[in-house]
Amino acid sequence: MRTIIVRLFFFGAMLGLLLPGIASAEMFRIAIMQDQSGVAQKYKTLMDYLATKGIEANLVSAKDYKSAAEMFSHGGVDAMFSGSGVAGAMIIKELATPLVRPVSNDGFSTYWAVVIAPKGSPTFSGSIDYFKGKKVLLTALASSGEFYFRSLAGSAQSDAALLKAASHGAAIDALDHKGQADVAIVKNRVWDKVKDKYPNLVLVGEDKGENPDNTLIMAKKVSPSLAGKITAALLALKDDVSPQAQAVKKNMEIQGFQKTTFKDFEHTLSLLKKAGVTKSYDFD
Repeated sequence: MRTIIVRLFFFGAMLGLLLPGIASAEMFRIAIMQDQSGVAQKYKTLMDYLATKGIEANLVSAKDYKSAAEMFSHGGVDAMFSGSGVAGAMIIKELATPLVRPVSNDGFSTYWAVVIAPKGSPTFSGSIDYFKGKKVLLTALASSGEFYFRSLAGSAQSDAALLKAASHGAAIDALDHKGQADVAIVKNRVWDKVKDKYPNLVLVGEDKGENPDNTLIMAKKVSPSLAGKITAALLALKDDVSPQAQAVKKNMEIQGFQKTTFKDFEHTLSLLKKAGVTKSYDFD
């Protein structure tokens, strides 16, 4: 009897040690940018879908790119749906691996920076000189915002005044109010969606390269097996006809996800390095 009790106690103790590890392997935290109403609800359906695949996940909201970047770099979350600027910076800092990115119903999964200005403004020359003496609205830490501006040769010596907006939409809206700024650098997909609301604004120029849109990046500390499990689940979404999968595709307005690699960030990483992003970059 004593032998049985000891063995049962030993088995229970070992199980107690193993279960927390199992739980932590399956439970992870995903950061999202909640710069628009309804964002959390869209991703909630994705969490419900992952749960059907045996993956328990919690959403963690960030108010802006800087908050999301600091949260990820300090280990506050295990993964993040991120714009290419922050995702690329995490790759340069060797903190993250890209997994997948959503494909919109229109078939888009990339974007680039566009320069928006009031009607009658000159065409963007592609040179930093275009912004001389101007007030420039942009989103901090965005490859189609601050990082694009800083990637232009001579930007460090520019006398342009940079005005930080919480989101690309907020930058466009602020530019439409006369006197707040002279020009804005924003994400082309956002501009394309709202441009009909702003008849006094026009596109005057754009970047020549593309960036992966809203990539799910995973912290290096996450086990490869869990990363693989999440990747497989999200890649399977496109052909999944279950109610949970259909809800994700409807709410997120996507066809599904596509695999994303370091190679997909080739243009982004080049842009970020020109902007001064290094392994020691601190997001200030």
